[in-house]
Amino acid sequence: MAIEKRKFNMEAWEPKTQVGKMVKEGTITDIDYILDKGLPLLEPEIVDALIPDITEQVLDVSLVQRMHKSGRRARFRATVAIGNKNGYVGVGMGKAKEVGPAIRKAIAHAKLSLIRVKKGCGSWECGCGRPHSIPYAVKGSCASVKIELLPAPRGVGLVAGDVAKTILGLAGVKDIWTKTFGDTRTTYNFAMATFDALDNLNHIRYLPDHKKILGINEGKVY
Repeated sequence: MAIEKRKFNMEAWEPKTQVGKMVKEGTITDIDYILDKGLPLLEPEIVDALIPDITEQVLDVSLVQRMHKSGRRARFRATVAIGNKNGYVGVGMGKAKEVGPAIRKAIAHAKLSLIRVKKGCGSWECGCGRPHSIPYAVKGSCASVKIELLPAPRGVGLVAGDVAKTILGLAGVKDIWTKTFGDTRTTYNFAMATFDALDNLNHIRYLPDHKKILGINEGKVY
């Protein structure tokens, strides 16, 4: 379920952090600067200001309960994925007594967990050198769910479950093969395992010569 996105009002935003103030003043104009420098991303409005074309997608809304001395207490748990379909993606979860606040919390959490996705063409069947897939195989996990992402040639599409397909699509990946293990019916764990795998792409070192061969591109593709 896609969410109708409201236009971000830069003038009405009052930043509370130093990074937020630098973004509003125009000192920082690119999200890559924040990610490269490892600056703290503590305000969702920073993402709204620097990535205006971001899309929000609700993956799951479920009712969760816990026992309290006064009885059972029920809350809604929402899982949301965000991305601009061009190299940036985030996944978040939020809980609240009502569905609306839970989704808004999940969106804010997803924006604060934003990562840059490394794309490329690591399939030996293709070798086109374009960033349509991923440069190499990678694994991710969350609880009992494990996923393996494999580079695929052009035209294959997203061979994955619905949750993983949504996240990969929001990240801008067009062709990929996946293998999953565990209870993938748990939407949050499946989403976080996929997100973990995409994040692990950024922790693999490669030689400068491989960048051209594998068509590696970090972040947005021009």
